[in-house]
Amino acid sequence: MKDKPGFLKRKIVRYTTIRKVRKATELLNDDVINIHRYDPYNAGDFYCAPHHYYEPLKDKVLDIFQYQSKDDTLRQEWADLVIRRSLIIGGGGLLNLSAFHKQMRLFESLKARGKKTVVWGAGHNALNTKKVSHYNVSPDHFGLFGTRDFSMNNEWVPCVSCKHGIFDKAEPIDNEFGILLHKKNLQRPGVMEKVKSLPYKTNQDPFEEVIAFIKSCDTVVTDSYHGMYWSILLGKKVVSIPTTSKFYDFKYKTPIATLDNFREKLSEATAYSGVLDECREINDTFAEKVFNYLDL
Repeated sequence: MKDKPGFLKRKIVRYTTIRKVRKATELLNDDVINIHRYDPYNAGDFYCAPHHYYEPLKDKVLDIFQYQSKDDTLRQEWADLVIRRSLIIGGGGLLNLSAFHKQMRLFESLKARGKKTVVWGAGHNALNTKKVSHYNVSPDHFGLFGTRDFSMNNEWVPCVSCKHGIFDKAEPIDNEFGILLHKKNLQRPGVMEKVKSLPYKTNQDPFEEVIAFIKSCDTVVTDSYHGMYWSILLGKKVVSIPTTSKFYDFKYKTPIATLDNFREKLSEATAYSGVLDECREINDTFAEKVFNYLDL
């Protein structure tokens, strides 16, 4: 059961921060800030944002969750930066997920008041569904809207983490297959029992170790979106264990499995070629469009 007083206090804090932005008398476009889930303990969330890869955005980053910080100063900083800066939102699974709904609806409302807003490589992340037919925000309510979801009716911009130089160097293959798990799923009953005797990593491990592990495997079995994506970039065969809608909407499809039956799916997995170069080219093209729009 939730701690009701604590839950209500957090709800009030979030509402107050959002309200500060909505009630601002003037919105500016003074420089730019890249808003995403800035989590150093989740390699996918951390490396999925363009500020890591493009010089005009270097060090211009804001955690999308800072609006609910217990620290009054950090919450005020969040509101001030959203009010003053042009916004690049993404990447990551920021759409159709309740944890980001308030923030995304706020950002959606700002274009009409003169704010320059860009969605870059974000994607839907709906629970308990395979198919998403629409986003919880309108693409038309942003200046530029590029998402990592291939089948949606907007510009396809795969996750910008493809720009990282770590993908350029190959390593010897030591494992027929390996398991790459999202850190949250290790807490689920029985998961550790199923993987402890197998080669496995989690997305909580250092990024360099995660990529080295992927490179060491012929096939990667994963319940991490970025585990799937990075493995495809590296030309690996992939079997996916979906947790939300995000797994079903990448351009390059993978067999779907569970931890109980993944061995039956290994022979169905396909290694794709040329995906790394394709994704990098698309992001560079989108970056040029973004920088022209933001006058950077």
